[in-house]
Amino acid sequence: MSRAARLLTLMEALRRRRRPVAGATLAAELGVSLRTLYRDIAALQAQGADIDGEAGLGYVLKPGFTLPPLMLSIDEVEALTLGALWVGERADAELAKAAEGALAKLAAVMPPDRAELVAAPSSLVAPGGRSGLGDAHLKPIRAAIRGERKLALGYVDAAGARSQRVVWPMAITYFEAALILVAWCETRQAFRHFRVDRIETAEERSERAPRRRRALLAEWKSAEIARRRPSS
Repeated sequence: MSRAARLLTLMEALRRRRRPVAGATLAAELGVSLRTLYRDIAALQAQGADIDGEAGLGYVLKPGFTLPPLMLSIDEVEALTLGALWVGERADAELAKAAEGALAKLAAVMPPDRAELVAAPSSLVAPGGRSGLGDAHLKPIRAAIRGERKLALGYVDAAGARSQRVVWPMAITYFEAALILVAWCETRQAFRHFRVDRIETAEERSERAPRRRRALLAEWKSAEIARRRPSS
């Protein structure tokens, strides 16, 4: 969770309560340390939030304080809502839950007319046809991507041949019926695409990938453009 999202979640947690709440309770709810919670309280107070209390006594948000509305155009609200609905329908359970939470937070800081578009969007997403196989491996895959670490895969190709690979994961690509992991493969010494539903095991390694993910993505995109360009 980013710091901005955490501060918003903290504000919502305080707004729900009429009586002072212990810092330890708030820290546990946000999944942070007490020290981080105290820093976040101080940051909100510095931004004008009328929060009473102190360490050991608990905190309460005085009535009347609201965050300034998030000003997005109608089209921007529609785009964000449609994207979150797509994730909720087509992605795995972890991302679907995150998309639902993101929409709730957006609606909480929008003017009423924009919030209504989130509650009753004009654009909807049809039910997805993806099988969901391999979704259990997405957590370690995402952790390896975000941490720029190597990933050990047990993989089954289209012909049923099994192999063990060590890859440098870069991104997960969403197609209509499948998810594709884009990675640099140490075995093939080349970029390779792995269907997530054919991954049998996925384990994040402690070693960092030798090259930054951003540079790898740029090189992969260039290679894909060159591959698709018609030959003269």
